[in-house]
Amino acid sequence: MMLSDRRPILFANARIVDPSRDLDIVGDLLIADGVIREAKKGIGAAGVPEGTDVIDCRGKLIAPGLVDMRAFIGEPGAGHRETFASASQAAAAGGVTTIICQPDTSPVIDDPATVDFVLRRARDTAIVHVHPMAALTKGLEGTEMTEIGLLKAAGAVAFTDGEKSITNAQVMRRALTYARDFDALIVHQTEDPDLIGDGVMNEGEFAARLGLLGIPKAAETVMLERDIRMVALTGGRYHAASITCAESLQVLGRAKHAGLKITASASINHLTLNENDIGPYRTFLKVSPPLRAEDDRKALVEALSKGLIDVVMSDHNPQDVETKRLPFAEAAPGAIGLETMLTAGLRLVHNGELELITLLRAMSTRPAELLGLPGGSLRSGAPADLIVIDMDVPWIVDPKELKSKCKNTPFDEARMTGRVVRTIVAGRTVYEIV
Repeated sequence: MMLSDRRPILFANARIVDPSRDLDIVGDLLIADGVIREAKKGIGAAGVPEGTDVIDCRGKLIAPGLVDMRAFIGEPGAGHRETFASASQAAAAGGVTTIICQPDTSPVIDDPATVDFVLRRARDTAIVHVHPMAALTKGLEGTEMTEIGLLKAAGAVAFTDGEKSITNAQVMRRALTYARDFDALIVHQTEDPDLIGDGVMNEGEFAARLGLLGIPKAAETVMLERDIRMVALTGGRYHAASITCAESLQVLGRAKHAGLKITASASINHLTLNENDIGPYRTFLKVSPPLRAEDDRKALVEALSKGLIDVVMSDHNPQDVETKRLPFAEAAPGAIGLETMLTAGLRLVHNGELELITLLRAMSTRPAELLGLPGGSLRSGAPADLIVIDMDVPWIVDPKELKSKCKNTPFDEARMTGRVVRTIVAGRTVYEIV
């Protein structure tokens, strides 16, 4: 698919939803020279620049492009799983205009040269924006801190050890202290590896019935409790990478109430699926942290609606056939999600669990704010990164049609309602359903 030119475009008669302004109106939106010029009622074709492409969006919705705060790409070192090119194609099809890639690569993104490589490689091959999080510790080994100041100057938007948790509290304390001086955001996977042990799914009756070793919720809450005490000690900025259970929400609520600089994400998988969806050992639903009980899923959705959960991310983690077509206990955790994050979230909107503007805020405005990135807004002067959504079109997820190199979607053959029909990045159309 070729990228279109950057001619001015007037989207007419659209429902415009801009979470950055709590705006939800029917009107027109004009983009030119890669930025949004106006978004209001009644711009009309008169008075727009000559050569403007006028698109009637009656019955469609326009929103800011999504900012996916957690995606594991593979490149460099594991291009067989995903490349910036393939990930960006999947992102564009899912309405994601900015991908935040994780440092779990080979080599690890733990020095300025690798950050620079990622930025240049993505600029040359991706059709959406790509920004890296850099490693918090060298080699993701959890012992020696990376050069946070140099990495941030090179272009890293935050710091994380990806799927790994830092078990050494002294290392976490130093990292938060050092990052504070650079106003850098620390993103941490809150899972105690010793409590996880050999567990492969949520601990409870269902795991026992399947004969699988469980992972207790305490593995998450114990680590989160420790981290919050480190934040109180240091005053650093901290983001919990993936909250999954009601007990963690209680911990998070206390920390926010105390005024600590703490935010949190939940993955679209944990918001829309539960442990019962694993069914007869479906490895495409083996994720880390594991899917929890339905009560936990409902608690996450309620926390999102109240703003306790700040961000919804895809947790995109491609795994090939060799690592997924195995017995459940041996299969690698991870699911792709760039292409289905928004449409899975729309399930919550359609069934009345969540307001649309709340979902879009958590997928666009809020992550852009936390990472200090442009985007997540339809204000005049904002980058022309936006999506056009048909809220009511029915479709079925066919893995063969997904753009990702790997096809390990937990929504295999799921019936969906609503999808992105056009994605604009920097004023150019990068995806369109004709």
